[in-house]
Amino acid sequence: MIAIIDYDAGNIKSVEKALVHLGEEPVVTRDPDTMLSADKVILPGVGNFGDAMEKLHSYGLVDVIHQVVDKRIPFLGICLGLQLLFQRSDEAPGVEGLGILKGEILRIPEQEGLKIPHMGWNSLHLQHDGRLFQDVPEDTYVYFVHSYYLKAEDEQIVKATTEYSTCIHASVEQGNVFACQFHPEKSSTMGLKILENFAKLDRRDA
Repeated sequence: MIAIIDYDAGNIKSVEKALVHLGEEPVVTRDPDTMLSADKVILPGVGNFGDAMEKLHSYGLVDVIHQVVDKRIPFLGICLGLQLLFQRSDEAPGVEGLGILKGEILRIPEQEGLKIPHMGWNSLHLQHDGRLFQDVPEDTYVYFVHSYYLKAEDEQIVKATTEYSTCIHASVEQGNVFACQFHPEKSSTMGLKILENFAKLDRRDA
C-alpha cells in the first residue's frame, strides 16, 4: 500500500490517479498509523513553502514524516514535497523545513527570455545511478512547475539535474528518501516509469 500524505496541498489527485493507472492501491491519508504501516509514502505538493510547513505542523505530520523516514520506509517527495525535505527556502525566510536532507531552496535567477515560474518540459541529465531512473534514458523530458529550485549540500545525492537559468538539482536520493522537483505524474510515459520504479522498490533496497 502506498500512502499519499494529505495536507491540503495541490496535486494529490493527479498523483493518486497515476498510481492507480500503474495498478497500485494508493491511500490518501493524514493518519499516522496508516503512514507508518504503509509500504511506501509520498509527499506531493504544489504551493507555498511556509504555508505547507504550517499545515504539516497543524496536522501533526512533521513527527510522523520523520518516523516514516527513520523506519526506512521508501519516501518520495514531489515538487513542493521535495523542497519541504530540506532546511530552508527563500520563499519563506525564517521558516524551518523538515531538515531531513541538507540543502536550501533558492529563487530561480531572472534571465532574459526565461519566464518565472518555470512551467514546461525540460530534459534531465542523469548522474550517480539513481534508482528512480532505471530504464529511463538520458535527456528524458519531464514537466516542471516552480519558481524556486534546490541546491543540495551534498552533490552525491543528486541523481538528475536540468538547466533553467541555472543548474537545478531536479532529483535526489539518500537512503530511503527520494525526491523530484518535476512532476512524474504529469510527465507522460517516462514519468510513469519513474513512479513505477519507486512503487517497485523493496524496503531492503532503500
